[in-house]
Amino acid sequence: MTIAGQHPSLPAIVTGTVRHGRSGPVRHAFRHRVYQWLIDLDDVPRLPWYLRPLARFETRDHLGGHGPTLKADLLRYLSSHGIEYDGRVVMLANARVLGHVFDPLTVFWCVDSPYVVAEVHNTYGERHVYLLRPDADGSADTAKEFYVSPFNDVSGTYRLSFELGRDQVRVQVSLSRGDRTVFGASFDGVPRPATRRAVLSTAVRMPLMPQRVSALIRLHGLWLWARRLPVVKRPVHPLQEGLR
Repeated sequence: MTIAGQHPSLPAIVTGTVRHGRSGPVRHAFRHRVYQWLIDLDDVPRLPWYLRPLARFETRDHLGGHGPTLKADLLRYLSSHGIEYDGRVVMLANARVLGHVFDPLTVFWCVDSPYVVAEVHNTYGERHVYLLRPDADGSADTAKEFYVSPFNDVSGTYRLSFELGRDQVRVQVSLSRGDRTVFGASFDGVPRPATRRAVLSTAVRMPLMPQRVSALIRLHGLWLWARRLPVVKRPVHPLQEGLR
């Protein structure tokens, strides 16, 4: 089971805090108030026309980006790894707002199965998918295989932890090299039903969320660059099996 106990009513808006921290050679940490969407891929929300600019979900934004639906692309990816699954899938992600979306990390929980799929995006328009089997505590380890930050090479081991409950959604990521943790990030939030009023009020309180995420990533990058943190050359990233 990737979801234990009661889970939130979907679709939901998950409002919470994202935290990042790096240990060196330049120490840097921050936290920001954000929100994400939690949706069932069998029932992807389509909002009324007057709210649609505030939240859209499009197939091209995830995985292979060319299937008839998000779930079809996910099942195709799983099948390419020898996994035949057609159960419920819950996705945690940003929605498109005024035509723009950026998702540093998208999580797909395959309900009633041992699998979680984590999709990482970088600011160069690339994406990479990790197929995970979390343990009883919701944690899984995997080798880093994707260039995310211009200040980190493609080495080390990720530990990812997931929690999806009725009152709490949590995703934690740490990157280790040897016995040293060099980077950590987390998102902790509270899910609430995505009513029309909730969609509008959240957009007013935290407007242009994906645009803000994109801008903040670049601003924090400029802060590190200004402190002469060396830039690592970006390698060619091949398209993964199951996403072509």
